[in-house]
Amino acid sequence: MSHASLSAAAVLPVGRALTYLVVAGVAWGTAGAAASLLYRASDLGPLALSFWRYAGGLLLLLAFQGLRGLTARSRTEPARAPRPAERRGRRALRIAATGVGLAVFQTAYFAAVEVTGLAVGTVVTLGAGPVLIALGARLTMGERLGGSGIAAVTGALAGLLVLCLGAGGGTVRPAGVALALLSATGYAAVTLLTRRFGRTSGTGESATTRWAFAVGAVCTLPLALAEGLLPQTGDPVRVLLLLAYVAAVPTALAYALYFAGAAVVRAATVSVIMLIEPVSAAVIAVVLLDERLTAATVTGTVLLLLAVTGLAWAEARHAASVRRTPVRPGPDLSVPASAER
Repeated sequence: MSHASLSAAAVLPVGRALTYLVVAGVAWGTAGAAASLLYRASDLGPLALSFWRYAGGLLLLLAFQGLRGLTARSRTEPARAPRPAERRGRRALRIAATGVGLAVFQTAYFAAVEVTGLAVGTVVTLGAGPVLIALGARLTMGERLGGSGIAAVTGALAGLLVLCLGAGGGTVRPAGVALALLSATGYAAVTLLTRRFGRTSGTGESATTRWAFAVGAVCTLPLALAEGLLPQTGDPVRVLLLLAYVAAVPTALAYALYFAGAAVVRAATVSVIMLIEPVSAAVIAVVLLDERLTAATVTGTVLLLLAVTGLAWAEARHAASVRRTPVRPGPDLSVPASAER
């Protein structure tokens, strides 16, 4: 098998990548509810929570990797062809940039929510993300959305606006908006880096996630120490269980799936599909936290789901058209049939 065909075989199918992204978005949506319960049960702040997310997620991924290593050594496996190696300097730079981008995304978002409120902070951060990613993908990778993609992004932004602002709104403060734009920039950088280098780095998404979590934990640790790293609580068991959930599901699992899917799917498509996160959060708020179901919640949810469905369908069509595109033949270097033995 040639090097080109080996690389093609290693690429995750688009359908599975889209499923990974949807599951990651739903898992991310549960983080807000878990954080809300943590804030009620303890004095833990958002910066300390970000640190424990990364540190706990890193420990879980390391434990999982060790378990996989023991399982692999316990059975005989056929030898695998080596993947193309990534230069050490470029790999270190890519991982460091991803970790810093995650830290900026999380910390600036929490700060924006504190300054200008949840609704405005969410709308600006998640609304600016797809726009920045679409522009970045067009300028750096030549990716085009097309008419259907532009319509889907527009519909998704409209749904997000209705979902987050229709039920109450918030106070718009310039400092909070600036922090939300900084958060969106960090998210866009992570998505573009994953898309640009994910399929050619030779580094598995699990290793990328582990290193990114390590960098994120180091970046958030000083801020968490200043805020108060250890929570004070009268219900330590509940707090530990909630922290374990946040580290396991919306962090270790969700980010591993996100990095795997984002390496395959076009960057702008990733950004719109991940808007399913506020849909998941809204459903949880109504079902588990006894928040009132409003017309704005229903309308925004429907618009977002339609946009995500439409863009996923367009992505599948794009992938199918790429597979059907004939490859221009090069010199025939194959062994003649008469020479085979």
